[in-house]
Formats: sequence, structure tokens, C-alpha cells
Amino acid sequence: MSPALASLLALLAAIAISLASRLNVGLVAVPLAWAVGSYAGRGPADVLAGFPASLFVTLAGVTLLFALADSNGTIGTLAARLAALASGRSRLLPVIIFAVACAISTCGPGAIPAVALVAPLAFAMAGPASVPPFLTALMVANGANAGNLSPLSAVGIIANTRMASVGLGGQEFKVWAANFVAHVAVAAVAYAVLIRSVPARRSAVAEPHPDLHRAEWMTILVIGAWIAAVVALGAPIGLAAFAASALLVIAGAADDRLGLKAMPWAAIIMVCGMTMLVTAAERTGGLELFTTLLAALATPATLNGVIAFVTGAISSASSTSGVVLPTFLPTAPGLVQQVGGGDPLAVALSINVGSSLVDVSPLSTLGAICVAAIGHPDAARELFTKLLIWGLSMTLTGAVLCQLFAGGFARI
Repeated sequence: MSPALASLLALLAAIAISLASRLNVGLVAVPLAWAVGSYAGRGPADVLAGFPASLFVTLAGVTLLFALADSNGTIGTLAARLAALASGRSRLLPVIIFAVACAISTCGPGAIPAVALVAPLAFAMAGPASVPPFLTALMVANGANAGNLSPLSAVGIIANTRMASVGLGGQEFKVWAANFVAHVAVAAVAYAVLIRSVPARRSAVAEPHPDLHRAEWMTILVIGAWIAAVVALGAPIGLAAFAASALLVIAGAADDRLGLKAMPWAAIIMVCGMTMLVTAAERTGGLELFTTLLAALATPATLNGVIAFVTGAISSASSTSGVVLPTFLPTAPGLVQQVGGGDPLAVALSINVGSSLVDVSPLSTLGAICVAAIGHPDAARELFTKLLIWGLSMTLTGAVLCQLFAGGFARI
């Protein structure tokens, strides 16, 4: 067996494990990367060179900063104050839920923390306003996912880093915008169809406006300064996030023990482990072999739609950020070469959008959080079924959207 085939089989085994079990695939990916390297005659130092140190620092820094902001109550308080803007206007509530989830996700935490923060609050407000749980869940999940590929968010960092590794760097705005537009579009359709059952107004009840305390004000100022430093001054995202986190802890505005405990270590291990395995497969020729096989499913005219469908189908029961993006984004240029035509950037945008739209499925984390947040068993069971149907339908929806628009979007 050639090293290329061995590395490809290892990569496919990791994807299968992520689909078929709840095991953190990063734990398996690291020893698989070691095994692939050893089989190809490469030493441990060469295998370890595939560890994404810069990505690790960036993910750890960003997630720590927002874990601190969550643990001291800042994010929850801001979410509650923003959501209170819909007081008495039932049909406006889903729009505000979408906007709040998107804003939180865009600024750094990403979709999963945003949904975890917003979903309980959203369902609590939606019930008295007669907003259907299904519509509420779609607004929460799609809103959070709309901001998920921001260059400040953990998942956006993963996507942009993996794209840059194959010469597609510097496309942060298009990466965010394509994903944002796709999620706004599907959310708008859901709103138009489901809002008809919601009364125009409900009894005006004064919504609570939680006060912002010293620690929360300081956290807002520090995060604002971090965003300004990254966007305006070009500061490295991860290093600047660690500096901001240290400032909050030293100033007594946050507890580092709570922040470190709340960091998504499982997700970080999963992403970094899979990146190591993908790097090993790339260096041994496995990724080239993978793109050759995948290219057989498409033509230059259908490549964007096919890759969106394939990644969407895998992502519906797997991790978008931990498995799909690290595995498929580096294949974009190779796919174009193998198929004989196409735009690598359009293919990469299709991978991003196709794999993200399905995340509202209850088999994925975002949908699962929404189902868990609703509370009542019967309502949760009904919501599970509806989200499952919606999530599966997004594999086709994503394919159609990417087939029609990804090429044009890439050329803007």
C-alpha cells in the first residue's frame, strides 16, 4: 500500500469515526497522523511540525477572552438588554433574536457559544409572544451561524487559516459575507412562512434591563479595544486576545480559573488534531488522491453544487469546524485542477456555506442546544423532528445556492 493511500484511508477513518460516534475525533487524529508519518518514513519531529501552533494560540486566545466575558456575566447581560428591544412587538422578536445571536457570534465566540447563550432567553420570550418554537430555533441557529465565519470568530479563523494554507488567503470579507448572505436568505424564507401564525402585538410588558456593573463595563471596553486593534491596527488575533484576557484578570474583572474551565478544550483538540492528520495526508500525497476521487463526482459546471452537497451531508452529522472545514478546504485548488476548470475560491466558499447551512440539524451541536433549551419533552420531540427535516433539506438548498451564486460571489 502506498503512503498516499494509507494516509487517505486514515483520513476517511477519522471522518467515519466523527460520523458514527461521539468520540472526540481529535484524540484519534493525532495517533493516526503519527502512524501515517511513520509508515511514510517520517520521524516524530516531522509529524509534530504539522501541529498548527499558530491556530492553537489563536483559538485558545479568542475562546479564553469570551469565556471570561461569559463567566463574569457580560455576554448574558448584553443579550438580555438587546432582546428587550422587542417589547410588545411579537413579529419583531424573531428578527431581534436573529440579530442578537449574529452579533454575539460575529464578535468572537462563534455560533455554539452564541446559541448556548441566546437559546434559553429566546424560548423564554417566544412563548408569551406566541412565536412558534420552530421559528425561534431557526432564528437562533441561523443568526448565530450567520456570524460564525467572521474573521474574529474561532470558526472564521479556522476557515481562513486552512484557505490560506493553499494560497486562498486574504478573502476574509468574502468568507464572512457569503456565509452571512446564505443564512439571511434561508432565515428570511422561514420568517415569511412561519410568522403568519404570530399576532402582530402582545400585551406590552416591561422587559427587564439588567444593569451593567463595573466588571461588565470593563469587559466591554477591553473587547472593543481588542476588536479595534485587530481590525484597524492589524494586531494578531490570538496574541491580542491573550493580552486582553490578561488585562481583565489582572484588573479583577474576571476569574481566570472560571475562564480556563469554560474554554471549549474538546473543540480545540478536535480542530488541531484533524489539522495534524490533514497535514500528514497532504505531505504523503493522500490529499491529492482524495481530490482525484472527489473530482470524479463533478464537472467544471457542477463543481460548486456538488462540493456543497457532499460537505453538507457530512456536516449534518459531524463537526463543521473540527472535521469538514479542516479536511475539505485544502482540497479546493486540487479539485479545480482535477475537474479541469472552476474557481478555487468559489469552491472554498461552497464548502463553507454548504457545511454551515445544515448545522441547524439536531444531529449537530446548534440544533441539539436548541432542542435541549426548549424544556418540555413533547415540544422538544416535535422540535427535534422539524429541525431534522429542515437540516437535511439544507443539503440540497446549500447545493443549489452555491451552484447558482458561489462563482459570481467569488468574482465580486
